[in-house]
Amino acid sequence: MKDPIIATSKYRTPAQRIGLLLMPQYSFYGLGAILDPLFILNWLAQEERFAWRLLSVDGRAVPASNGLPLATEDALPSPGELDSVFVLASFETKTYTGDKRAKLWLRHCAAAGVELGGIEMGTEVLAAAGLLNGHRVSVHWDNLAGFQELYPETQAVDDLYSLAPERLSCAGGTAVLDMMLEWLKPQVEPAYMAELRNHLLERRQRPGDAVQLSTAPEHQLETSAQVRKTIRVMRQTLENPLSAPELATRVALSTRQLERRFKAELGVTPSRYYLWLRINLAHRLLQQTELSVAEVAACSGFGSLEHFSRVYRRFFDCAPSADRLQSRDAPVLPVRYLPYRG
Repeated sequence: MKDPIIATSKYRTPAQRIGLLLMPQYSFYGLGAILDPLFILNWLAQEERFAWRLLSVDGRAVPASNGLPLATEDALPSPGELDSVFVLASFETKTYTGDKRAKLWLRHCAAAGVELGGIEMGTEVLAAAGLLNGHRVSVHWDNLAGFQELYPETQAVDDLYSLAPERLSCAGGTAVLDMMLEWLKPQVEPAYMAELRNHLLERRQRPGDAVQLSTAPEHQLETSAQVRKTIRVMRQTLENPLSAPELATRVALSTRQLERRFKAELGVTPSRYYLWLRINLAHRLLQQTELSVAEVAACSGFGSLEHFSRVYRRFFDCAPSADRLQSRDAPVLPVRYLPYRG
């Protein structure tokens, strides 16, 4: 490693005090993507520019989604002791979004002017406390439909991350590091930021509004314009699916031509792809919301509850009523059902 750069007085301020509120089954990777840049900057500056505290609602050790428990402070600090709070959550969010202690403390933090950030499903913890109403919120693509259903007062989007005064949000995964690099820019000298990137071997930071599902067929240049447009139409009509001839008409192709395009480019028929989109929507709504099975069936375009249950069992090997929590042990769509080539 290179010698640390001498800091300039312009950026010498008291350490930024950061609280990291860990919810059970949070992403261990997300925590590392937050802490590593902060540690490296402290090391480069040879002074404590950033100070962090690991927190939990009950003061106990919190297990990450990989099973590793992490010790936290015995009690939540006074909001006046913190400048920023990042809430980290991933699986089983529905089991603790109603926690009154978390809601009250986060509301006190907001009232005290503490900057609040949601990492992955930490955004739902903030939204459940009513702290993201009217805000643009970046949500992981797998949780976007459920989040929009639960929190219509927010502007939920599939951006990688969103930075706004006093409210941050990140979809999770590798986007956490992208967000941290952007968040740190106004707080750290350019020379330190350049050296931080060197140590992280990170030279390709993505903007917040970058597409999350960049490998999805509708974002691939190899996918024809007609197939991309058809997929967009499918996504817009999941609740009221169109027939194969209607889809073909929308993209100025015959039904047979459209089927040939899908088979050649994605390896499946349009009807199969459409069904895959609908069953995935149902899967997310079941796990992430309190909608009834019948309501989920209707939202995903199934007019018959019996038909919906039969199709769902075929994909997930369980009844819809048995798939009501997004946990590590919950059913996952088998890879063999993925409808496009990668």
